[in-house]
Amino acid sequence: MANPRKIIIDTDPGQDDAAAIMLAFGSPEELEVLGITTVAGNVPLSYTSRNARIICELCGKTDTKVFAGADKPIARPLVTAEHVHGKTGLDGPELDEPTMPLQAGHAVDFIIETLRNEPEGTVTLCTLGPLTNIGLAFQKAPDIIGRVRELVMMGGGFSEGGNITPAAEFNIYVDPEAADIVLRSGVPVVMMPLDVTHKLLTLKSRVKRMAEIGTRPAIAMVEMLEFFERFDIEKYGSDGGPLHDPTVVAYLLKPELFKGRVCNVEIEVKSELTVGMTVVDWWHVTDRKRNATVMRDVDADGFFDLLIDRFARI
Repeated sequence: MANPRKIIIDTDPGQDDAAAIMLAFGSPEELEVLGITTVAGNVPLSYTSRNARIICELCGKTDTKVFAGADKPIARPLVTAEHVHGKTGLDGPELDEPTMPLQAGHAVDFIIETLRNEPEGTVTLCTLGPLTNIGLAFQKAPDIIGRVRELVMMGGGFSEGGNITPAAEFNIYVDPEAADIVLRSGVPVVMMPLDVTHKLLTLKSRVKRMAEIGTRPAIAMVEMLEFFERFDIEKYGSDGGPLHDPTVVAYLLKPELFKGRVCNVEIEVKSELTVGMTVVDWWHVTDRKRNATVMRDVDADGFFDLLIDRFARI
């Protein structure tokens, strides 16, 4: 088998972030997690940094390097989502406090140093939260932009509208300036918008299959999802809620699960009404540079088959 793909996971856990990290941990033959960098988003940085280490310990991956990053967006006050994820971000199961330490140094510096030290074009950035750490890294060290193999992000939406405002998806809304830096940088971007994630519902039948794995990580994830999905079930009237962040890792493992096209994507940073909106030129009606592969469709059953298979390997 070829060498595993090197990734940095930038995250604000979040129950669905936990699922994405677990998917990566369950796929060591395909993915090498160089480190996890945390950012303020779903909950403040102190919790996201705690939660990343909890997930590492839950999965027996205590040798994973976890770095704390930005505690607020580049140019705005922090907006969080405890109404969705609970006070800790991982509400649901009873989880032990982590004992593994955070790494010394800042996440932004780790990202910069890793991209400079690894061979050019070998490191993929997997972003599951606001893009603050990546935006700051690109600002501080523009030489690293050309060294990124690919940036796969969960964020944005177009035909589905937004989930934090009528126009904006949460990750982009929290730090639109950072998202704007990333989308203008020229780095190869793959975008997993709400248009995809809203097709990936945690149906009772799918959660039951997870529970049948029977391991501690799988049971904890089931309990996380049972808490997490309550908000979306009430909001959308669906059987289960969308599972957003694991799409990023699933794409690296099985890109054939997804369908999309290369588009121009611009980030609205000025309008009070639509700030954080991802303006996707899906039909190529402008001559603006196409800067992102935007996914729109997904094989939902295949996605959950992959998720359950890899959870069972942890």
